[in-house]
Amino acid sequence: LNMDLRVKRTRSSIINAFLQLRAKKTLERISVKEMSELAGINKATFYLHYKDIYDLSEKLENELFERIFKSIEHPDAIISDTHLFIKELIDGFTSNQSMIDIIFSNERSNILVDRLEKSMKDFVYKKYPEYSHIPEIDIFLTYSIKGGYYAFAENKSCDIQLRTSVIGDIAEYISGRIVADVIGKS
Repeated sequence: LNMDLRVKRTRSSIINAFLQLRAKKTLERISVKEMSELAGINKATFYLHYKDIYDLSEKLENELFERIFKSIEHPDAIISDTHLFIKELIDGFTSNQSMIDIIFSNERSNILVDRLEKSMKDFVYKKYPEYSHIPEIDIFLTYSIKGGYYAFAENKSCDIQLRTSVIGDIAEYISGRIVADVIGKS
């Protein structure tokens, strides 16, 4: 039990030091030496937990991504109730915004939305395998996820509720036009 507590404290120290440095620097500019000093550990201790800085970053990215994806209570709503899906997606992003801004900043900014798109497509095509061969559905999913994300991120001067509502309305409209037409034809 003491060992577990020590391991947790050490990992917490490493992660906190990493986040402090990552908030100021690109991933490539963070050294294990600098981070270890800030965490109050030696480099060897760092390497007991992670292969390198990129391994640590990837693990944190994965944890954050999972947290965001799991916050979408109704992922199948991307097809059936697009407005609800967009609201849950935006809620997931906004509740994790400070971590997103640090972990997925600079050169890593597209990774989050690319992974979300892939995960949502995997989810939809597993639940609705009949859609996997329909290009219009694929385009709709990309547009709803990436378009919604970037429209939200690029319009920070607008109120969150307004952005969410407008993005949801647009996605719902497209869903009604494209998805319903395509599904009706197949």
